[in-house]
Amino acid sequence: MSQRQELVSRLKQQDMTGRLWPWLAKLPRASVLVPLFLWNGEPHVLLTVRSEQLRTNKGEVCFPGGKQDPQDQDEIATALREAQEEIGLAPDQVEVVCQFVPIINLRGLMVTPVVGFVPSDFEPKPNPDEVSAIFHMPLAHFLSPINHSDRMFTMPGGSTFNIHYFTYQEAKSGEAEGPSYEIWGLTSIICIVVATIVLGRAPEFPVNFDVSNPQGFMEQYLNDRMIPNKL
Repeated sequence: MSQRQELVSRLKQQDMTGRLWPWLAKLPRASVLVPLFLWNGEPHVLLTVRSEQLRTNKGEVCFPGGKQDPQDQDEIATALREAQEEIGLAPDQVEVVCQFVPIINLRGLMVTPVVGFVPSDFEPKPNPDEVSAIFHMPLAHFLSPINHSDRMFTMPGGSTFNIHYFTYQEAKSGEAEGPSYEIWGLTSIICIVVATIVLGRAPEFPVNFDVSNPQGFMEQYLNDRMIPNKL
C-alpha cells in the first residue's frame, strides 16, 4: 500500500457521508473543501486567504468553500464548485475521500468539511474577487506546540471552548522569509482533526477531545451548539 493509499484509508474510517442530523434540516448549508496532497513525502493542506473585498471574514485564512446553491446536489457538489470558482481546481482533479461532522459557525451556517486529495503539482488560479493568496503547509504543524496558542471563547448560551491559533511563516526561495499567516477558528479545528487522523498521533498541546475519536468530539460540539434548537 502506498503512502497516499494508507492516508486515504485512515480518513475513510472517519467518513460521515450520509449521516443525518434531523434537527439541522432548516439550517442554511455550506461546505468547505480540505485539499490534501503529498509534498516531499509529507502530507500538506492547501489554504486560502479571503479577499479584503469580501463583506465577512475579510483577510482570514480559510478553506475553499461557501454556501450551498440550489443546483448543488449535495455537500460534496458545493465544496467542489466553490473550489473551482475560488482557486481553479477542477472537480476531476479531486479524489473525494470523506465528509466530517458538520460545524455550526457563528452566523448559524451548517458547514460540512469535505476532505479530498489533489495533485501535488496542482497550480492554483486564485479568483481575485474572493481570494487574495493561496499557500500550503504541513499538517504536522497543527500538532506542534511551536507557533501555537489558544484562548477561551464563550458561546452564546454560556458554553466555553478553546480556540486554537497557529502562525505559519511561508518559505520563499531567494528570500529571507515569505508571508506570515494566522490560522484560527473553525479552520484550525478542522486542521487539528485532519492532522490527528492522517498522522495517527495526538497534538503536543492540550485538546478537549479524545484523539482516538475525533469525529465524536465534533459531533458532541455540534450537539452542544444546537441544544436550544432541539428543545
